[in-house]
Amino acid sequence: MCGRFALYADPVAVARALRLPPPPDAWTPRYNVAPGTWITGVRSPDPDAEPCFDSLWWGYRPHWAGEGGPAPINARAEKLDTSRYFRGAFHKHRCLIPASGWYEWQPGEAGKQPYFFACEDGAPLFLAAIWEPFDDDTACCAIITEPARGPAEPIHNRMPLVLSDDSLDAWLDPALTERDAIRAAVHHLDADALTAWPVSKRVNRVANEGADLVEPLCT
Repeated sequence: MCGRFALYADPVAVARALRLPPPPDAWTPRYNVAPGTWITGVRSPDPDAEPCFDSLWWGYRPHWAGEGGPAPINARAEKLDTSRYFRGAFHKHRCLIPASGWYEWQPGEAGKQPYFFACEDGAPLFLAAIWEPFDDDTACCAIITEPARGPAEPIHNRMPLVLSDDSLDAWLDPALTERDAIRAAVHHLDADALTAWPVSKRVNRVANEGADLVEPLCT
């Protein structure tokens, strides 16, 4: 799954990777981004609009589900086209969540040990996500997950769907709506590009923030 991540990459570098203008307001680095908060995303707000940076609520609920409907933070890639809850957004409302890395927890005798996953070369990651209107002016989202690969496999059975650089434009393209066309054009990042290391259990508490959360744990 993906229940916590960090975004401290330079906004200009993130925009450059997406071939977009820099966001109008540079974000404050966040090292402990949790569900149920506003997060930075990239989406086309309507089919005729160019992709742009936007604030998205991390907790997805289709408008037709009503206030009592579930608000999952993740959506399984395997169910995107078969689940009524996610199918419409998969075809028409795809977005990206830029991240510097994400956290997973590995069970152990001393409790769950958090690990931080990032790109081997320090480049920003782009997590595939879907969105739905949240109210008249905002949107909510869920980060898509897939079976764990590479360094994530020994830690957890799921991981966020991190897209390859050559997939970003296609994923954001609102004109690309057919399942087979989407799957042919979109690919996950090679697992060899990822690395991971244990970090402090201070990240377990959502209120904790700071660059020390992603520092390798001294053993």
